[in-house]
Amino acid sequence: MASSVLVPSIADGLPDFSSEAYKSAYSRINAIVIEGEQEAHDNYISLGSLIPTQVEELAQLARMELKHMKGFQACGKNLGVEADMAFAKKFFAPLHNNFKQALAANQVVTCLVIQALMIEAFAIAAYHIYIPVADPFARKITEGVVKDEYTHLNYGQEWLKANFEASRSEIEQANRTNLPIIRRMLEQVANDAAELHMEKESLIEDFLIAYQEALMEIGFSPRDLARMSAAALVS
Repeated sequence: MASSVLVPSIADGLPDFSSEAYKSAYSRINAIVIEGEQEAHDNYISLGSLIPTQVEELAQLARMELKHMKGFQACGKNLGVEADMAFAKKFFAPLHNNFKQALAANQVVTCLVIQALMIEAFAIAAYHIYIPVADPFARKITEGVVKDEYTHLNYGQEWLKANFEASRSEIEQANRTNLPIIRRMLEQVANDAAELHMEKESLIEDFLIAYQEALMEIGFSPRDLARMSAAALVS
């Protein structure tokens, strides 16, 4: 029974979870989600210093991210794969450094765009594409996580919506600076994602849908969205 779960047939469209190629790619993908959840935890805790009136709500979001991290660590152990955390830290470094710089400058809007819009939309896209091709254990974990990520995206969306006029120019600047980084991150992980049967085009499309829907809800027009999305084409 166990081997029939771990070694699916080609016909069902699932990857061979026991192959060395899969495990190699998974070591990096799994590390990315573990590191992403850890950094999300740290970022929400840090945001409490910029939004002291919402420190408890931010702490709750941070606790959810830590729970997600532990779930994804269990996914790696279930497949006997050690996460390549050194790769993941390097993968997130440009975005992480931009968040730290914004935090040091008390730029709460930029911090929210990076963490609560971009990273959460990135996670939602990746998890949606991954769930249909995940092993049964990871699928169950990921389905629970993705529901929480919408809550986190909604937090940043609602805060920025309530402060839209005062935040608009900083949102646009944060978008210009960080959207090209997101694009490069998606391209960097494309080969490993393909090994897991996750298509790069689907990842990009799902990310842009989630991100643009949040921007539209905040107050940007379709014309604004087209202009802001073009920033992703800038190297």
